[in-house]
Amino acid sequence: MVDVGAKVVTARVAVAQAIVRFPADVAKTLREGGLRSPKGPVLDTAVIAGTMAAKRTHELIPFCHPLAIERCKLEAGFVSDTELAIRCEVAITHKTGVEMEALTGASVAALTVYDMCKALSHEIVIESVRLLEKSGGKRNVRAGKLRAKA
Repeated sequence: MVDVGAKVVTARVAVAQAIVRFPADVAKTLREGGLRSPKGPVLDTAVIAGTMAAKRTHELIPFCHPLAIERCKLEAGFVSDTELAIRCEVAITHKTGVEMEALTGASVAALTVYDMCKALSHEIVIESVRLLEKSGGKRNVRAGKLRAKA
């Protein structure tokens, strides 16, 4: 792991997003059914899974530090007729950032949506997972653009 012993403790936040693309008929079925699938409530289950994953990132990614996350917030909603955006925001006051926790939370939430909906179609695509922003460390990032701290 990276030695963070000399780093300064700061408030750190990271936001990641995953996009899940559905076939049009599946998206329509989900909307009309209150975002429930044969397995149950899709988004509620994805939020729980994403939160659990963010908290356990250090068990999944070998060189991540175990962190006592202070906030993990997942939101999901359709951004087009067929695309569901899942956003995971993670915050901590620590010497290391939470980008991997946010990315892991969004990824696992997206995988959970796939699992919850695969009975409807196997043509569901997890289209992208990316860091939208991070702040509080040496460098800040917003929508993929690096900014040096002022």
